[in-house]
Amino acid sequence: MKFGAIIVAGGHGVRAGGEIPKQYSLLCGRPVIRWSAEAFAVAGAAEIVIACSPDHADLCRSATVDVLGVRSVSGGATRTASVRQALAALGDVDAVLVHDAARPGLSVSLVHALIAELEAGAAAVAPALPAPDTLRRADASGRILEDVAREGVMRMQTPQAFHTEVLRSAYAALAVGASMSDDIAVVRMNGVDAKLIKGDAKLMKLTYPEDMAMLERMLGAERIICVGQGVDAHRFGEGSFVTLCGVQIPHSKGLVGHSDADAGWHALVDAILGALGEGDIGAHFPPSDPQWKGADSERFLRHAVELAERAGARIVHVDVTLLCERPKIGPYRDAMRARTAEVLGLPLGRVSIKATTTERMGFLGREEGLAAQATATVERSA
Repeated sequence: MKFGAIIVAGGHGVRAGGEIPKQYSLLCGRPVIRWSAEAFAVAGAAEIVIACSPDHADLCRSATVDVLGVRSVSGGATRTASVRQALAALGDVDAVLVHDAARPGLSVSLVHALIAELEAGAAAVAPALPAPDTLRRADASGRILEDVAREGVMRMQTPQAFHTEVLRSAYAALAVGASMSDDIAVVRMNGVDAKLIKGDAKLMKLTYPEDMAMLERMLGAERIICVGQGVDAHRFGEGSFVTLCGVQIPHSKGLVGHSDADAGWHALVDAILGALGEGDIGAHFPPSDPQWKGADSERFLRHAVELAERAGARIVHVDVTLLCERPKIGPYRDAMRARTAEVLGLPLGRVSIKATTTERMGFLGREEGLAAQATATVERSA
């Protein structure tokens, strides 16, 4: 049976967090949407039509580059509208499978199982799992209204499979502007009987930020802890303050550097880059480049955070040690911790900043400059 696939990716994915929609975030080093596109391609889909937001067309193309048979169309304002537009763009196939981009745990074996049911005579078929928990209906305030019997209650998943003409006819009969929860609901409104087969727990829908780590574990990706180290030093020069870990501290001298000479954050950037295997700060922000003259080191630190997110890594803890006789760090330590935690998106308890002296020894003891050491602990895919 010749089949095509529709992947619905028109949502903005804001509940899952991050700067880009969840379907384009990295999961074990691959964009979420690519997992499903590759599964369909390996399973033998004749074509894969992705309904995505026009605002994210470039992200969609980049996420699915080189996946055989993929093309995209502009999605609609609702899931139903997006499927309608993708269905209109689908070519001549006997069957169509409609899948949510936010369910990356799709297996080739499940695709084949769905197709086999259609070949055996089912008009529409979908994976589902029984509801294992006690169910109760509640109001918006959380007050329990009634118990709900869980016998026979199923949690619907995707992909949902249909003979192409069955789905086309159901959408043709559906009122323009109507919005349905899924495509089984669309065909059932058109009088079609649908069958359920055993679903897969790995097909959980990525909805909230914590779901990403759960999916990584479920999909068998090994996670490891990497620790990076960073060191930086700057000499004193003319000035009336120094900037350390994002905080300006009054001082009789300033720090000399191509950027703002924030030794604490420079060392921390190097530590994060080290844990990621991404070289050093000079490779990303060359001191020979005039655009970084006097630059705020927050830009460097946010860049390191972005690199971690792209790699599907998570910064777990950071520790910065400042080495100087003066200025005194103690009065500003809490502010530095707060600024660093803010930029990294970490709880305050996972940010350590401390200071020490060299007991008047060496260039630090002579107050010719100051230095910083940092470590960053990062959880990432093996």
